[in-house]
Amino acid sequence: MPSYPYRTVREDVRVPLPDGTELFARLWRPVTDDPVPVVLEYSAGRLSDWTADDDARRHPWYAGHGYASVRVDTRGHGNSGGRPDGGDDDRTDGGDDRTGDGRELADGVELLHRLAAEPWCTGRIGLLGTGPAGATALRLAARAPGAVHAVVAACPDGGHRLGGAALAADLHARATARLADAARPPDPQYVGDDWRAMWRERLDALEPAFPARLAAGWGALPDTAAVPTLAVAGWGDPSCAAVLRLLAAGTDRVPVRAVLGPWAHGLPDDVLPETLRWWDHWLKDADSGALRTPALRSWIGTRWTADDPWPSPDVRAVRYGLDGPLRTAGTASDDRHVHVRSPQHTGLNAGAYVPLGRPADRPPDQREEDGRSVCFDSLPLPEPLELLGAPSLRLRLRPSAATGPVVARLCDVAPDGTSTLVTRGALLTAPPAPDVTVELAATGHTVPPGHRLRLALSSSYWPWFWPDPEPAGFGLDPSHSTLTLPVRHLAADAGAAPVAFASPTLPLPPPVHVTEPLTARPERLTVHDIARHEWRTELSPATDGTRTHPDGLVRDEHTVTAYRILTAAPTSAQARSDRTVRLERPAIGWDVTLQTRTELRCTPTHFLAHTRLTALEGGDVVFTRDWQQQIPRDAP
Repeated sequence: MPSYPYRTVREDVRVPLPDGTELFARLWRPVTDDPVPVVLEYSAGRLSDWTADDDARRHPWYAGHGYASVRVDTRGHGNSGGRPDGGDDDRTDGGDDRTGDGRELADGVELLHRLAAEPWCTGRIGLLGTGPAGATALRLAARAPGAVHAVVAACPDGGHRLGGAALAADLHARATARLADAARPPDPQYVGDDWRAMWRERLDALEPAFPARLAAGWGALPDTAAVPTLAVAGWGDPSCAAVLRLLAAGTDRVPVRAVLGPWAHGLPDDVLPETLRWWDHWLKDADSGALRTPALRSWIGTRWTADDPWPSPDVRAVRYGLDGPLRTAGTASDDRHVHVRSPQHTGLNAGAYVPLGRPADRPPDQREEDGRSVCFDSLPLPEPLELLGAPSLRLRLRPSAATGPVVARLCDVAPDGTSTLVTRGALLTAPPAPDVTVELAATGHTVPPGHRLRLALSSSYWPWFWPDPEPAGFGLDPSHSTLTLPVRHLAADAGAAPVAFASPTLPLPPPVHVTEPLTARPERLTVHDIARHEWRTELSPATDGTRTHPDGLVRDEHTVTAYRILTAAPTSAQARSDRTVRLERPAIGWDVTLQTRTELRCTPTHFLAHTRLTALEGGDVVFTRDWQQQIPRDAP
């Protein structure tokens, strides 16, 4: 263990709730007679196995710096009692306390009060969370701002604003993963012989976690922070837009700071010292300099930059007309409109919707995608162009009675023709308005001199978005269409202190033994069946394999996510995810397996979901259930 200001101790405890349910918690505390503030991470991830590696590094580090660092499994997950909730929805206020994430938040409020009342707690509590837990932290702070003094949220999951396009990428895979995770039994090493009864109660209560609207994504976040918040995300993560909205809405009374960097989904180690400064200021009243940091620190492809305030006065809107600075070769001499109608497999090189740091997550060279799109190119740039913020695209469309998606990609094209994706956006158009605006995702990127900008437009983007059932495409008038870019002044950093981050010295992770499969599948494999005019993509995460934990638990996981579509048949689109999880404790003969499958198909009017869950104990089936769901395309 590295040397920290405090020695630490760890204990597993159970936190009783008013209805008799007990939440399983792991507590790291500094060895001191004085009360200390609390850093709470409240998550549906299983602290005894799934998040154990990260927990064992971060929480002792916080404890070593004078905090009681607490990790708690939510109701019905991990080794906590009760039934799992009903999954995410579109509420921002926590909803009904009896169901869904409203109950999770109600439990969280009770948990906050119990921790604040402990004799070893000063009464000050900060909330920490990554992904879904980051969203929970923000919602819980909004529900009980008097009990929460600060939040650190990394890549908070929320309602991704997709311009009305129905999300396909990651949807069924996430639904499958959430179902499999919620169906995992408690561990008999921590709950004893009650594990089987708790597991059965858990299985009987499960429902697939599909959002009511595929166009809304997963849940929704508040647009304003209820307490001082440090928000962190990696460029390319869907949470960037939510982070920037929180930052823009920050006030002197409720300050918000944000860090956007070149990271995958998660909380990077480099930012942990910044989180400690945040806790020290708000939970200890220490002069840590947390509020003297710029509102936004961001990586723009070549270096770190600082902007204060946000929106930044050093970022200006620069407009590029599609008939001037950007041009295409697609305009016919007798028609001012350019017609865009893309093959259905446009989008196969989109990369991961939620990048997790794997090599195959990154979008590859976009030249193939550009060839399936209509492109508008600039001349080579005479000087660097620094982009920071969210571009937008204003299009004048040919009048049409049909609806359909408009997908825009902004690329950085090198002199050798390499096309690098910078950002993208989509909009599901609706008649009769001819003028539409496509909001592209926020980005931080530097286009070098000599490179060109490319705006690539398509009418499909599979497997990120479900295809339109009647793909007529769209026509646009370049003379009345404009791309607006957030351009940062090249001299904005003159005289400013450099921005730098340093990794902390963390404890070593637990010695988990990993056995990789003998015949590992490619992370991402695309197959073109020429005879059938079919495109198939299969994804297999690098995290697959067998892990033996120090406490004797053996965890084996295998996941395959697949997409298929016929080139000229939009309703042929299908998505499927298969996930198998096996948990064993050979020393006591405990052996359970969970098999989940989710399939999504589409018709002209609905999305059709079929979900199956099978649970086995010792190789024998003890539970199986199928769900069939129909989700209207035009659900309000």
